[in-house]
Amino acid sequence: MNYTPDAIRHVKFSTARLPLATPISDAKVFTGRQKPMTEVAFLFAEITTEQGHEGLGFSYSKRGGGPAQFAHVKEIGETIIGEDPNDIAKLYTKLLWAGASVGRSGVATQALAAIDNALYDLKSKRAGLPLAKFLGAHRDSVRTYNTSGGFLNASIEEVKDRATQSIEEGIGGIKIKVGLPDSKEDLRRVAAVREHIGPDVPLMVDANQQWDRATALRMGRRLEEFDLVWIEEPLDAYDAEGHAQLAAALDTPIATGEMLASVAEHERLIEARACDIIQPDAPRVGGITQFMRLATLADQAGLDLAPHFAMEIHLHLAATYPREPWVEHFDWLDPLFNERLETQGGRMLLPNRPGLGFSLSDQARAWTTETVEFGKA
Repeated sequence: MNYTPDAIRHVKFSTARLPLATPISDAKVFTGRQKPMTEVAFLFAEITTEQGHEGLGFSYSKRGGGPAQFAHVKEIGETIIGEDPNDIAKLYTKLLWAGASVGRSGVATQALAAIDNALYDLKSKRAGLPLAKFLGAHRDSVRTYNTSGGFLNASIEEVKDRATQSIEEGIGGIKIKVGLPDSKEDLRRVAAVREHIGPDVPLMVDANQQWDRATALRMGRRLEEFDLVWIEEPLDAYDAEGHAQLAAALDTPIATGEMLASVAEHERLIEARACDIIQPDAPRVGGITQFMRLATLADQAGLDLAPHFAMEIHLHLAATYPREPWVEHFDWLDPLFNERLETQGGRMLLPNRPGLGFSLSDQARAWTTETVEFGKA
């Protein structure tokens, strides 16, 4: 059967604010750098073609940045009308140049990510395949760990209870936040969780960039006894040299990368050997097109992979990585979608639905604050 050319007929962008049931705090709050997080802003892209194919993609911003992403797509979104939706790399470049004055990272590419992700959703739906199968999967499930129960605003008893619940729900690992001004309290919390879950359950900690180099090295050595899977973001996200020194000095693997907003910024991490586990975020680096570029570089460097947040996208991408990865489990986004991901035996299962496998819920529509449309509805 010959290929029949298609064209993008209509695109709708919307921004919505998802309220969190409980304001959450990591070390950035306890060190006075930020206020507790109460909501997450989302940018959705819904694309329809002349042949009736549809794609849904999203990007997001925690705290500030959501309105800026929406403003950017309002300016450049019309660029893709009339284009063949299958030419994803070409469209990414076209959109990038349409907004070139504001650069190739940060808000500019995070806004493009919603479009890029929607195009991949559309293309894999057209093929009748889950996105991971469309790209080429290495596995049908991925190791998963829970973060949402380990924030610093929760008492240690609450953290332990949530860890038990996560394990019972089929989630394999537990990550808790550290980086408090009182490092002794950090160690007490880690020790309590390790004792609670036992020696065989994978345990990770995340300092959210709050330590200086000396503190990170000292804490890293103290944390060795807990047999951690990794120490995450012990230093400023852009301190590649400092992370490299820690990675060389400690037995516990170093993980970082979630805050970086381009492939180029991750390349510096890779070249500096600044981590053992790289943690890119597809919506932050510009979408699936850029994530796949980055994954190739990470694999060539022998790094393990643990994408940040957005499990609805990252499950598919992690399933395509040659090395056994981890995916972060957050249930925060559940109200936005009609479908759910399944966990079993410590792993997250790849859905058999075509594309990303998600559709927007009525609640997501109700939380929408602004929309803009281009083309013929």
